[in-house]
Amino acid sequence: MDPNHWHELWEANELGFHEVNGNRLLQHTLDKLKLADNARILVPLCGKAEDLAWLASRGYVVIGVELSEIAARDFYSEHAIVPTVTRHDTLTRYSGGGIDILVGDFFDVDRQTVGPIAGVYDRAALVALPPDMRTAYAAHLVDITDCAPQLLITFEYDQEQMAGPPFSISEAEVDRLYGHHYTAEKLEERHVVGGLKGVPAAEVAWLLH
Repeated sequence: MDPNHWHELWEANELGFHEVNGNRLLQHTLDKLKLADNARILVPLCGKAEDLAWLASRGYVVIGVELSEIAARDFYSEHAIVPTVTRHDTLTRYSGGGIDILVGDFFDVDRQTVGPIAGVYDRAALVALPPDMRTAYAAHLVDITDCAPQLLITFEYDQEQMAGPPFSISEAEVDRLYGHHYTAEKLEERHVVGGLKGVPAAEVAWLLH
């Protein structure tokens, strides 16, 4: 998917994907990751998600990765945090409040940049990627996190009724992308009230361990 698409959405403040109150499935199922206190959690394609602050409030060290610098600046501004901003080659790191956001191309992020990761929370990354990008994304995520366990949030709906994003991700697709590294366990599924752009849909939480 063209990165300009996402830049344009942030510039136009067209943020239908942003959850003002955070994600309920995260709040219900995070304990399934069985993370230690002060564990480091990676959140790919994090936007300005309230989930970042929610995770940090529970004592975790949060590392987000985001394409848009507008998203990073908005997150810290909306939480009254003055971040430290440093450059790392093609990436810009915003740091403050127990949360780092790496701004740049996800594929430019490596193990050294993110440091040791105990768990991954993916609500907005996999569902944002078209099929031809998912294999490379999943492989890179596994590599930079050294196969850390994941809490993965997906949508399931009739893809013929809506082009996406967010895209519909089936159980078979989860297994195709991650089955050679993880066992996938469906933790919870909920009906999306009002659907996605009117299309009936379910939101599903997966534990990859």
